[in-house]
Amino acid sequence: MNDKTQDIAIVGGGLAGASLALLLSHHLPQLKITLIESFPLFNSDNEKSLPSYDDRSSALSLGSCRILQTLTIWSQLKPYLTAIEKVHVSDRGHPAGTLLDYRELDDISDEEALGYVVENRHLGQVLLSALAQQSNIDTISPATVAEVTPQADEAQLVIRQGDKQQRLAANLIVIADGAHSSLREKLGIAVEKSDYGQVAVIANITSSGYHDGVAYERFTDSGPMALLPLGDFNDEHRSALVWTVDSDREADVVAMSDEAFLQTIQQRFGNRLGFFTRVGKRHIYPLALYKAKEQIRRHIVLMGNAAHAMHPVAGQGFNLALRDCSALVDTLCDATVRGQSPGELDVLNHYLSRQDLDQEKTIGTSHLLTLLFSTAETLPAFARNTGLFGLNFLPGIKAWFARQAMGVAGNRSQIAQPASSTAAEKRIK
Repeated sequence: MNDKTQDIAIVGGGLAGASLALLLSHHLPQLKITLIESFPLFNSDNEKSLPSYDDRSSALSLGSCRILQTLTIWSQLKPYLTAIEKVHVSDRGHPAGTLLDYRELDDISDEEALGYVVENRHLGQVLLSALAQQSNIDTISPATVAEVTPQADEAQLVIRQGDKQQRLAANLIVIADGAHSSLREKLGIAVEKSDYGQVAVIANITSSGYHDGVAYERFTDSGPMALLPLGDFNDEHRSALVWTVDSDREADVVAMSDEAFLQTIQQRFGNRLGFFTRVGKRHIYPLALYKAKEQIRRHIVLMGNAAHAMHPVAGQGFNLALRDCSALVDTLCDATVRGQSPGELDVLNHYLSRQDLDQEKTIGTSHLLTLLFSTAETLPAFARNTGLFGLNFLPGIKAWFARQAMGVAGNRSQIAQPASSTAAEKRIK
């Protein structure tokens, strides 16, 4: 068994793990980083290998875009991005609704938007391509972590590749292996789980009308429905559909023909995008809220869905994970200046304290929206329609709501600020 020592080891090469590795590599280039992934990272068909890089799409908030803009991948990512210029929120069967427009916010530049939509397979390809070019990132894949042992000055991993094993020691181990994290379980970290009794139906859908950069959030008696703008393909207008339905309807949705599925979506969404003419491959994902009861231990931090996984109703899962990554890198930059090592408990406590409010607010809001907008009962329906109606007459509250959705409200991470990369780099050089 070969022994190896690194500054930071990241277990999980999905969207959160890969993004963190690149942020660390860029902002703390003196560190040695190892990324461990159970699926093959580099092959000719990455979109079919890693579960994170599938047919789903991610809505990147403005805050997330500002983080990614500090990396060299932004220019490679731009061709795959579709701007969200407006968000239209409505409730089926009720007149109330509201429209969020980035032009109404005086601190957002004309070159920015509320956010951007990107297909995960394209985002994954860009992230992996960048990983392969970083001299201070080693990758081990496909590989599994058989053991993790925290010690006084480091944590140790036993890594298996086929019939071979190696031991790796790191000052900080980042666990980012998903909502059903096996490594989190090995460490005995308990999880709070709320099963929503729902599944998300994911598909790309073609419409006769163009979306004009509008993202639609439509609340229906069968669950929330989101349509996110995508770039045209072969002159077809496309949107990414996320439709939430009760779990007991999953079999019915799977059994629907494409024609019946399109008719159902049309009936619940309406004609704002004209007529739906084609649907791509449908995927079904069970929905639940996961929240680890511990996110840090000495030399260990949980990140991404291993730390918290939430309902996609507000599209904030990856955005919160990316803000966590940004805050962790920001904290480690400051710790480096003070001569502290990345895995010290004081450093990790500081990271968690600066992200605790953001996590609590984002997860709590997502959970509340899920409960409020996934029912047709009279009182919740009245409350949400009163809220949507009131937003149109309270511009201050509406602007606050927009900034929350954009991931820029109260985010003090220097990495997440506009044009912040030079400031962050100066701080650690």
